[in-house]
Amino acid sequence: MQELLSHFRLCGTPLSCERYGEGHINRTYLVTTDRQRYILQRLSRAAFADIPGLMENVEAVTSYLAARNADPRASLHLVPTREGGSWYRDEEGEFWRVYDFIEDSLCLQKPESPADFYESAVAFGGFQRQLRDFPAETLHETIPNFHNTPDRYRKFHGALAADPLGRAREVRPEIDFYLAHEAEGARLQSLRESGALPLRVTHNDTKLNNVMLDAKTRKALCVIDLDTVMPGLAAYDFGDSIRFGASTGAEDETDLDKIQLDLSLFDIYSRGFVSACGVMAEEELMSLPLGAKLMTLECGLRFLTDYLEGDHYFAVARPTHNLDRTRTQMKLVREMERHWGAMKDIVGRCRI
Repeated sequence: MQELLSHFRLCGTPLSCERYGEGHINRTYLVTTDRQRYILQRLSRAAFADIPGLMENVEAVTSYLAARNADPRASLHLVPTREGGSWYRDEEGEFWRVYDFIEDSLCLQKPESPADFYESAVAFGGFQRQLRDFPAETLHETIPNFHNTPDRYRKFHGALAADPLGRAREVRPEIDFYLAHEAEGARLQSLRESGALPLRVTHNDTKLNNVMLDAKTRKALCVIDLDTVMPGLAAYDFGDSIRFGASTGAEDETDLDKIQLDLSLFDIYSRGFVSACGVMAEEELMSLPLGAKLMTLECGLRFLTDYLEGDHYFAVARPTHNLDRTRTQMKLVREMERHWGAMKDIVGRCRI
């Protein structure tokens, strides 16, 4: 690690380098020098095909945010290499980067109070507000067609036709559910392609553990893990947060009676996100409930596709793990359909 760290412009002499955090994609280390601390990461070549393009995105977005925030903790700061780049590639072909460590901060794996969930909404809404004038179309698609739901359906139909493990006959109700929702699943993509909704810089992984909170005030500081930052729609980020954060059960819960949509949490997140995002045109504002439903639908479709293909993409701990995940997302979609009027009313009340 000493040799690796020598390629970055660190302040001070490295004293230690230890594994850090709970991320599953990149490998993360906490580096301590005799003067300050840093985050060192090895980027996953398995997850990202174009790491130089990914790092161009990260460099562009972090420098844009840093220039507009007086508090250095309000954005990530890349440490340059000795040659002035934002990443280093070692002799084995691995890509590395270094960030300044965000001191006096807190990162939660799950909310400890509704206020924590609200602050995550403020963080992701504020992220979109601060990048409102950034040319989103200049960003690389680090994962092409990530939220292109019709393309996800195309892959689903391919898995269904191939059925390599003969699992399709066992999951006919799940297959029928997703086939029945296929036309609706294309709505956000159609709105994006028609230009009816503004293209924004979106984070695309809006979990609470990608938000840094102030350790004392527990107010939002900034969002982290910018590897999936791409051009997209506000409904993507809002929707994935609701899918993950407003469900009363875990993503892989086997008792579906425990899976409900918590409307109070939906209300809390909606208020925080919209207030931080700033003024939104009516059509964009009212696309947010649709984003919640379709991001949930799309995620369940991906779980089911992976189950049919033999569980190659998502890590599983039991034979039906992906199928269990599929069913929780189906239940959550049904919950949203049951509460559709209330969801629209809540978002409508958030108008600025």
